Amino acid sequence: MAQTQQLGPATAKPASASDVQKAAALRRMKNIALGLLVFMAVVFCVAFALQEHYPWLAYVRAAAEGGMVGALADWFAVTALFKHPMGIKIPHTAIIPNRKDEIGSSLAEFVETNFLSEDVVSAKLASTQIAQKLGGWLSKPESAERVASEGAAAIRGAMAVLKDDDVQDVIEAMVRKHVLEPPWGPPVGRLAERIFADGHHHALVDLLVDRSTTWIRANHNTISGLVSDRSPSWVPQFVDGLVGDKIYTEIYKFAVAVRDNPDHEVRRKLDEYLKDLAQELQHDPAMIAKAESIKAQVLGDPEVRELAGRTWETLKSALNDAVEDPNSELRVKFVGAVQEFGQRLVSDAELGAKANKWISDAAAYLVGTYKHEITSLITDTVERWDAEETSQKIELQVGKDLQFIRINGTVVGSLAGLAIFTVATLVFG
Repeated sequence: MAQTQQLGPATAKPASASDVQKAAALRRMKNIALGLLVFMAVVFCVAFALQEHYPWLAYVRAAAEGGMVGALADWFAVTALFKHPMGIKIPHTAIIPNRKDEIGSSLAEFVETNFLSEDVVSAKLASTQIAQKLGGWLSKPESAERVASEGAAAIRGAMAVLKDDDVQDVIEAMVRKHVLEPPWGPPVGRLAERIFADGHHHALVDLLVDRSTTWIRANHNTISGLVSDRSPSWVPQFVDGLVGDKIYTEIYKFAVAVRDNPDHEVRRKLDEYLKDLAQELQHDPAMIAKAESIKAQVLGDPEVRELAGRTWETLKSALNDAVEDPNSELRVKFVGAVQEFGQRLVSDAELGAKANKWISDAAAYLVGTYKHEITSLITDTVERWDAEETSQKIELQVGKDLQFIRINGTVVGSLAGLAIFTVATLVFG
Protein backbone atom coordinates (compact mmCIF):
# COMPACT_ATOMS: atom_id res chain seq x y z
CA MET A 1 0.00 0.00 0.00
CA ALA A 2 1.32 3.38 -0.87
CA GLN A 3 2.61 5.40 2.07
CA THR A 4 1.79 8.79 0.60
CA GLN A 5 -1.59 10.35 0.07
CA GLN A 6 -2.33 13.09 -2.41
CA LEU A 7 -3.77 15.92 -0.31
CA GLY A 8 -3.74 18.70 -2.83
CA PRO A 9 -3.42 19.34 -6.52
CA ALA A 10 0.30 20.02 -6.33
CA THR A 11 1.47 18.73 -2.95
CA ALA A 12 2.00 15.14 -1.84
CA LYS A 13 2.39 14.81 1.92
CA PRO A 14 3.40 11.68 3.81
CA ALA A 15 0.33 9.99 5.26
CA SER A 16 0.28 8.74 8.82
CA ALA A 17 -0.50 5.11 9.60
CA SER A 18 -3.93 6.20 10.83
CA ASP A 19 -4.65 8.04 7.56
CA VAL A 20 -3.60 5.01 5.53
CA GLN A 21 -6.01 2.82 7.49
CA LYS A 22 -8.84 5.33 7.11
CA ALA A 23 -8.22 5.61 3.36
CA ALA A 24 -8.36 1.82 3.00
CA ALA A 25 -11.59 1.64 5.01
CA LEU A 26 -13.09 4.43 2.89
CA ARG A 27 -12.26 2.62 -0.34
CA ARG A 28 -13.72 -0.61 1.03
CA MET A 29 -17.00 1.07 1.97
CA LYS A 30 -17.20 2.80 -1.42
CA ASN A 31 -16.75 -0.55 -3.15
CA ILE A 32 -19.47 -2.11 -0.99
CA ALA A 33 -21.91 0.73 -1.77
CA LEU A 34 -21.06 0.54 -5.49
CA GLY A 35 -21.36 -3.25 -5.50
CA LEU A 36 -24.80 -3.01 -3.93
CA LEU A 37 -25.87 -0.55 -6.66
CA VAL A 38 -24.56 -2.89 -9.38
CA PHE A 39 -26.37 -5.80 -7.74
CA MET A 40 -29.64 -3.83 -7.77
CA ALA A 41 -29.12 -2.99 -11.45
CA VAL A 42 -28.54 -6.65 -12.36
CA VAL A 43 -31.61 -7.73 -10.38
CA PHE A 44 -33.67 -5.02 -12.06
CA CYS A 45 -32.59 -6.10 -15.54
CA VAL A 46 -33.31 -9.77 -14.89
CA ALA A 47 -36.67 -9.09 -13.25
CA PHE A 48 -37.70 -6.63 -15.93
CA ALA A 49 -36.87 -9.12 -18.68
CA LEU A 50 -38.72 -12.05 -17.08
CA GLN A 51 -41.66 -10.40 -15.33
CA GLU A 52 -44.09 -11.25 -18.20
CA HIS A 53 -43.38 -14.95 -17.69
CA TYR A 54 -43.17 -14.71 -13.91
CA PRO A 55 -45.54 -11.98 -12.71
CA TRP A 56 -44.21 -12.09 -9.14
CA LEU A 57 -40.88 -10.69 -10.50
CA ALA A 58 -42.68 -7.37 -10.90
CA TYR A 59 -42.34 -6.94 -7.16
CA VAL A 60 -38.63 -7.74 -7.38
CA ARG A 61 -38.27 -5.27 -10.24
CA ALA A 62 -40.02 -2.56 -8.20
CA ALA A 63 -37.75 -3.22 -5.20
CA ALA A 64 -34.60 -3.18 -7.36
CA GLU A 65 -35.76 -0.03 -9.14
CA GLY A 66 -36.37 1.76 -5.82
CA GLY A 67 -32.97 0.56 -4.54
CA MET A 68 -31.19 1.98 -7.62
CA VAL A 69 -32.98 5.30 -7.24
CA GLY A 70 -32.09 5.48 -3.54
CA ALA A 71 -28.49 4.48 -4.18
CA LEU A 72 -28.04 7.02 -6.99
CA ALA A 73 -29.72 9.81 -5.01
CA ASP A 74 -27.57 9.23 -1.93
CA TRP A 75 -24.41 8.83 -4.07
CA PHE A 76 -25.17 12.22 -5.59
CA ALA A 77 -25.79 13.76 -2.15
CA VAL A 78 -22.60 12.36 -0.61
CA THR A 79 -20.45 13.13 -3.64
CA ALA A 80 -21.81 16.68 -3.87
CA LEU A 81 -20.34 17.43 -0.46
CA PHE A 82 -16.77 16.89 -1.66
CA LYS A 83 -16.73 17.38 -5.45
CA HIS A 84 -18.80 17.93 -8.60
CA PRO A 85 -20.53 14.63 -9.44
CA MET A 86 -18.95 13.17 -12.61
CA GLY A 87 -17.11 16.51 -12.99
CA ILE A 88 -20.31 18.35 -13.95
CA LYS A 89 -20.46 21.76 -12.21
CA ILE A 90 -24.04 21.46 -11.02
CA PRO A 91 -25.11 24.31 -8.70
CA HIS A 92 -24.75 23.61 -4.97
CA THR A 93 -22.27 20.79 -5.43
CA ALA A 94 -18.63 20.56 -4.25
CA ILE A 95 -19.92 22.32 -1.13
CA ILE A 96 -16.84 21.82 1.09
CA PRO A 97 -14.22 23.05 -1.44
CA ASN A 98 -16.38 26.04 -2.42
CA ARG A 99 -17.32 27.05 1.13
CA LYS A 100 -14.14 26.05 2.90
CA ASP A 101 -13.52 29.44 4.54
CA GLU A 102 -17.16 29.78 5.71
CA ILE A 103 -17.00 26.30 7.21
CA GLY A 104 -13.81 27.22 9.06
CA SER A 105 -15.38 30.42 10.39
CA SER A 106 -18.54 28.59 11.44
CA LEU A 107 -16.52 25.89 13.18
CA ALA A 108 -14.44 28.52 15.02
CA GLU A 109 -17.59 30.36 16.08
CA PHE A 110 -19.16 27.10 17.27
CA VAL A 111 -16.08 26.24 19.37
CA GLU A 112 -15.89 29.76 20.78
CA THR A 113 -19.57 29.87 21.72
CA ASN A 114 -20.01 26.38 23.11
CA PHE A 115 -16.58 25.42 24.45
CA LEU A 116 -14.56 28.58 25.17
CA SER A 117 -17.14 30.09 27.48
CA GLU A 118 -15.98 31.36 30.86
CA ASP A 119 -18.93 29.70 32.59
CA VAL A 120 -18.32 26.37 30.85
CA VAL A 121 -14.59 26.35 31.60
CA SER A 122 -15.07 27.46 35.22
CA ALA A 123 -17.76 24.86 35.88
CA LYS A 124 -15.70 22.07 34.32
CA LEU A 125 -12.55 22.96 36.25
CA ALA A 126 -14.50 23.35 39.49
CA SER A 127 -15.85 19.82 39.17
CA THR A 128 -12.53 18.15 38.29
CA GLN A 129 -10.58 19.06 41.49
CA ILE A 130 -7.41 19.69 39.53
CA ALA A 131 -5.36 20.74 42.57
CA GLN A 132 -6.04 17.48 44.41
CA LYS A 133 -5.28 15.37 41.33
CA LEU A 134 -2.11 17.35 40.67
CA GLY A 135 -1.13 17.03 44.32
CA GLY A 136 -1.64 13.27 44.25
CA TRP A 137 0.57 13.03 41.19
CA LEU A 138 3.29 15.32 42.57
CA SER A 139 3.41 13.50 45.91
CA LYS A 140 4.65 10.33 44.20
CA PRO A 141 8.47 10.01 44.24
CA GLU A 142 8.65 9.10 40.55
CA SER A 143 6.53 12.13 39.62
CA ALA A 144 8.67 14.51 41.68
CA GLU A 145 11.78 13.01 40.05
CA ARG A 146 10.23 13.55 36.63
CA VAL A 147 9.51 17.21 37.45
CA ALA A 148 13.11 17.58 38.61
CA SER A 149 14.41 15.87 35.44
CA GLU A 150 12.33 18.10 33.20
CA GLY A 151 13.49 21.15 35.13
CA ALA A 152 17.10 20.01 34.82
CA ALA A 153 16.67 19.55 31.07
CA ALA A 154 15.21 23.05 30.81
CA ILE A 155 18.13 24.50 32.77
CA ARG A 156 20.66 22.65 30.61
CA GLY A 157 18.95 23.97 27.51
CA ALA A 158 18.94 27.50 28.87
CA MET A 159 22.63 27.24 29.79
CA ALA A 160 23.42 26.06 26.27
CA VAL A 161 21.46 28.87 24.63
CA LEU A 162 22.51 31.76 26.85
CA LYS A 163 25.74 33.58 25.98
CA ASP A 164 27.98 34.50 28.90
CA ASP A 165 28.61 38.02 27.62
CA ASP A 166 24.89 38.71 27.19
CA VAL A 167 24.06 37.48 30.70
CA GLN A 168 26.92 39.49 32.18
CA ASP A 169 25.63 42.57 30.36
CA VAL A 170 22.18 42.03 31.91
CA ILE A 171 23.61 41.55 35.41
CA GLU A 172 25.83 44.59 35.00
CA ALA A 173 22.89 46.68 33.81
CA MET A 174 20.80 45.55 36.79
CA VAL A 175 23.62 46.34 39.23
CA ARG A 176 24.04 49.79 37.73
CA LYS A 177 20.31 50.50 37.74
CA HIS A 178 19.47 49.19 41.20
CA VAL A 179 22.77 49.56 43.06
CA LEU A 180 24.94 52.25 41.51
CA GLU A 181 22.51 54.82 40.13
CA PRO A 182 20.47 55.38 43.35
CA PRO A 183 22.38 57.44 45.97
CA TRP A 184 23.66 55.34 48.85
CA GLY A 185 23.67 57.96 51.58
CA PRO A 186 19.94 58.41 52.38
CA PRO A 187 18.92 54.71 52.37
CA VAL A 188 22.02 53.70 54.35
CA GLY A 189 21.32 56.56 56.79
CA ARG A 190 17.68 55.49 57.28
CA LEU A 191 18.72 51.87 57.85
CA ALA A 192 21.46 52.93 60.28
CA GLU A 193 19.06 55.22 62.13
CA ARG A 194 16.67 52.33 62.80
CA ILE A 195 19.53 50.06 63.87
CA PHE A 196 21.03 52.66 66.23
CA ALA A 197 17.64 53.66 67.65
CA ASP A 198 16.86 50.04 68.56
CA GLY A 199 20.35 49.52 70.02
CA HIS A 200 21.24 46.63 67.71
CA HIS A 201 24.75 48.05 67.30
CA HIS A 202 25.58 47.57 70.98
CA ALA A 203 26.35 43.89 70.44
CA LEU A 204 28.91 44.83 67.76
CA VAL A 205 30.42 47.52 70.05
CA ASP A 206 30.65 45.00 72.89
CA LEU A 207 32.42 42.55 70.61
CA LEU A 208 34.93 45.16 69.39
CA VAL A 209 35.64 46.43 72.91
CA ASP A 210 36.03 42.89 74.27
CA ARG A 211 38.39 41.90 71.46
CA SER A 212 40.37 45.13 71.92
CA THR A 213 40.74 44.49 75.66
CA THR A 214 41.87 40.93 75.02
CA TRP A 215 44.42 42.12 72.45
CA ILE A 216 45.79 44.81 74.78
CA ARG A 217 46.18 42.29 77.61
CA ALA A 218 48.07 39.88 75.36
CA ASN A 219 50.38 42.49 73.75
CA HIS A 220 52.23 44.20 76.65
CA ASN A 221 55.55 44.07 74.85
CA THR A 222 54.10 45.50 71.64
CA ILE A 223 52.63 48.55 73.37
CA SER A 224 55.77 49.11 75.49
CA GLY A 225 57.93 48.71 72.42
CA LEU A 226 56.01 51.49 70.64
CA VAL A 227 56.98 53.87 73.51
CA SER A 228 60.64 52.83 73.35
CA ASP A 229 60.82 53.18 69.58
CA ARG A 230 59.46 56.74 69.67
CA SER A 231 61.32 58.14 72.70
CA PRO A 232 64.49 60.28 72.22
CA SER A 233 67.80 58.41 72.21
CA TRP A 234 69.10 60.28 75.21
CA VAL A 235 66.30 58.96 77.47
CA PRO A 236 67.60 56.08 79.62
CA GLN A 237 66.23 52.69 78.77
CA PHE A 238 64.77 52.02 82.24
CA VAL A 239 62.77 55.26 81.90
CA ASP A 240 61.37 54.01 78.62
CA GLY A 241 60.34 50.82 80.37
CA LEU A 242 58.63 52.64 83.21
CA VAL A 243 56.78 54.95 80.84
CA GLY A 244 55.82 52.06 78.60
CA ASP A 245 54.50 50.05 81.54
CA LYS A 246 52.54 53.04 82.78
CA ILE A 247 51.01 53.73 79.38
CA TYR A 248 50.16 50.05 78.95
CA THR A 249 48.52 49.92 82.37
CA GLU A 250 46.42 53.01 81.74
CA ILE A 251 45.34 51.84 78.29
CA TYR A 252 44.34 48.47 79.70
CA LYS A 253 42.44 50.04 82.61
CA PHE A 254 40.65 52.32 80.15
CA ALA A 255 39.70 49.41 77.90
CA VAL A 256 38.44 47.36 80.85
CA ALA A 257 36.39 50.29 82.11
CA VAL A 258 34.79 50.74 78.69
CA ARG A 259 34.14 46.99 78.50
CA ASP A 260 32.61 46.64 81.95
CA ASN A 261 30.53 49.83 82.04
CA PRO A 262 27.60 49.82 79.59
CA ASP A 263 27.02 53.49 80.39
CA HIS A 264 30.63 54.57 79.88
CA GLU A 265 31.14 58.02 78.40
CA VAL A 266 32.98 56.56 75.41
CA ARG A 267 29.97 54.41 74.64
CA ARG A 268 27.63 57.40 74.94
CA LYS A 269 29.86 59.48 72.69
CA LEU A 270 30.01 56.65 70.19
CA ASP A 271 26.19 56.42 70.20
CA GLU A 272 25.90 60.16 69.64
CA TYR A 273 28.42 60.03 66.81
CA LEU A 274 26.68 57.16 65.08
CA LYS A 275 23.26 58.80 65.36
CA ASP A 276 24.68 62.06 63.97
CA LEU A 277 26.30 60.11 61.16
CA ALA A 278 22.95 58.49 60.29
CA GLN A 279 21.33 61.94 60.10
CA GLU A 280 24.16 63.39 58.01
CA LEU A 281 23.94 60.50 55.54
CA GLN A 282 20.31 61.41 54.99
CA HIS A 283 20.37 65.20 55.01
CA ASP A 284 23.94 66.57 54.75
CA PRO A 285 24.89 67.16 51.08
CA ALA A 286 28.61 66.99 51.90
CA MET A 287 28.25 63.61 53.62
CA ILE A 288 25.99 62.28 50.83
CA ALA A 289 28.61 63.38 48.29
CA LYS A 290 31.32 61.64 50.33
CA ALA A 291 29.27 58.43 50.35
CA GLU A 292 28.87 58.68 46.58
CA SER A 293 32.64 59.17 46.24
CA ILE A 294 33.29 56.04 48.29
CA LYS A 295 30.76 54.15 46.16
CA ALA A 296 32.50 55.25 42.97
CA GLN A 297 35.89 54.17 44.33
CA VAL A 298 34.66 50.78 45.46
CA LEU A 299 32.46 49.98 42.45
CA GLY A 300 33.99 51.52 39.37
CA ASP A 301 33.45 50.18 35.84
CA PRO A 302 36.08 47.39 36.06
CA GLU A 303 34.82 46.29 39.47
CA VAL A 304 31.20 46.16 38.35
CA ARG A 305 32.09 44.15 35.24
CA GLU A 306 34.18 41.76 37.33
CA LEU A 307 31.36 41.42 39.86
CA ALA A 308 28.86 40.59 37.10
CA GLY A 309 31.23 38.03 35.64
CA ARG A 310 31.92 36.33 38.97
CA THR A 311 28.22 36.29 39.84
CA TRP A 312 27.26 34.61 36.58
CA GLU A 313 30.12 32.13 36.66
CA THR A 314 29.25 31.13 40.23
CA LEU A 315 25.56 30.75 39.45
CA LYS A 316 26.22 28.88 36.22
CA SER A 317 28.69 26.51 37.84
CA ALA A 318 26.33 25.81 40.77
CA LEU A 319 23.36 25.13 38.45
CA ASN A 320 25.38 22.88 36.13
CA ASP A 321 26.74 20.86 39.03
CA ALA A 322 23.27 20.54 40.55
CA VAL A 323 21.50 19.39 37.37
CA GLU A 324 24.24 16.96 36.35
CA ASP A 325 24.34 15.24 39.73
CA PRO A 326 21.05 13.43 40.54
CA ASN A 327 22.14 13.26 44.18
CA SER A 328 23.07 16.93 44.50
CA GLU A 329 21.73 18.77 47.53
CA LEU A 330 19.78 21.23 45.37
CA ARG A 331 18.05 18.48 43.38
CA VAL A 332 17.27 16.37 46.47
CA LYS A 333 15.77 19.38 48.23
CA PHE A 334 13.80 20.32 45.11
CA VAL A 335 12.34 16.81 44.81
CA GLY A 336 11.43 16.88 48.49
CA ALA A 337 9.80 20.29 48.14
CA VAL A 338 7.74 19.08 45.16
CA GLN A 339 6.52 16.03 47.07
CA GLU A 340 5.71 18.08 50.15
CA PHE A 341 3.78 20.58 48.07
CA GLY A 342 1.83 17.75 46.42
CA GLN A 343 0.99 16.24 49.80
CA ARG A 344 -0.22 19.61 51.09
CA LEU A 345 -2.47 20.03 48.06
CA VAL A 346 -4.12 16.73 48.92
CA SER A 347 -4.28 17.01 52.71
CA ASP A 348 -4.84 20.75 53.20
CA ALA A 349 -8.44 21.39 52.16
CA GLU A 350 -8.07 25.16 52.39
CA LEU A 351 -4.94 25.22 50.23
CA GLY A 352 -6.55 22.86 47.70
CA ALA A 353 -9.65 25.06 47.50
CA LYS A 354 -7.51 28.16 46.97
CA ALA A 355 -5.48 26.42 44.27
CA ASN A 356 -8.63 25.22 42.49
CA LYS A 357 -10.09 28.72 42.66
CA TRP A 358 -6.89 30.23 41.29
CA ILE A 359 -6.73 27.70 38.44
CA SER A 360 -10.40 28.25 37.60
CA ASP A 361 -10.07 32.04 37.66
CA ALA A 362 -6.88 31.96 35.62
CA ALA A 363 -8.41 29.66 32.99
CA ALA A 364 -11.59 31.76 32.84
CA TYR A 365 -9.53 34.92 32.41
CA LEU A 366 -7.43 33.38 29.63
CA VAL A 367 -10.52 32.08 27.85
CA GLY A 368 -12.40 35.35 28.22
CA THR A 369 -9.44 37.42 27.07
CA TYR A 370 -7.94 35.27 24.33
CA LYS A 371 -10.78 33.10 23.03
CA HIS A 372 -10.86 35.04 19.75
CA GLU A 373 -7.14 34.46 19.27
CA ILE A 374 -7.54 30.77 20.15
CA THR A 375 -10.37 30.14 17.71
CA SER A 376 -8.65 32.20 15.03
CA LEU A 377 -6.22 29.27 14.83
CA ILE A 378 -9.05 27.21 13.33
CA THR A 379 -10.07 29.93 10.88
CA ASP A 380 -6.52 30.74 9.79
CA THR A 381 -5.58 27.09 9.41
CA VAL A 382 -8.61 26.27 7.26
CA GLU A 383 -8.04 29.37 5.14
CA ARG A 384 -4.48 28.25 4.41
CA TRP A 385 -5.62 24.83 3.29
CA ASP A 386 -6.08 24.14 -0.39
CA ALA A 387 -9.74 23.62 -1.28
CA GLU A 388 -9.21 20.12 -2.66
CA GLU A 389 -6.93 19.24 0.26
CA THR A 390 -9.61 20.36 2.71
CA SER A 391 -12.22 18.25 0.95
CA GLN A 392 -9.97 15.20 1.05
CA LYS A 393 -9.07 15.73 4.70
CA ILE A 394 -12.71 15.88 5.73
CA GLU A 395 -13.73 12.98 3.49
CA LEU A 396 -10.94 10.90 4.99
CA GLN A 397 -12.34 11.50 8.49
CA VAL A 398 -16.08 11.06 7.84
CA GLY A 399 -16.31 9.49 4.38
CA LYS A 400 -16.53 5.94 5.70
CA ASP A 401 -19.62 6.77 7.73
CA LEU A 402 -21.14 8.69 4.81
CA GLN A 403 -20.93 5.53 2.65
CA PHE A 404 -23.39 3.93 5.05
CA ILE A 405 -25.85 6.59 3.86
CA ARG A 406 -25.50 5.19 0.33
CA ILE A 407 -25.98 1.62 1.59
CA ASN A 408 -28.94 2.62 3.75
CA GLY A 409 -30.38 4.60 0.83
CA THR A 410 -30.19 1.50 -1.35
CA VAL A 411 -31.97 -0.63 1.24
CA VAL A 412 -34.58 1.98 2.11
CA GLY A 413 -35.17 2.72 -1.58
CA SER A 414 -35.77 -0.97 -2.27
CA LEU A 415 -38.27 -1.24 0.56
CA ALA A 416 -39.98 1.98 -0.50
CA GLY A 417 -40.19 0.88 -4.12
CA LEU A 418 -41.61 -2.48 -3.10
CA ALA A 419 -44.14 -0.84 -0.76
CA ILE A 420 -45.27 1.70 -3.34
CA PHE A 421 -45.70 -0.93 -6.06
CA THR A 422 -47.54 -3.26 -3.70
CA VAL A 423 -49.97 -0.55 -2.59
CA ALA A 424 -50.53 0.60 -6.16
CA THR A 425 -51.22 -2.98 -7.28
CA LEU A 426 -53.68 -3.57 -4.47
CA VAL A 427 -55.50 -0.29 -5.11
CA PHE A 428 -55.51 -0.19 -8.88
CA GLY A 429 -55.16 -3.87 -9.74
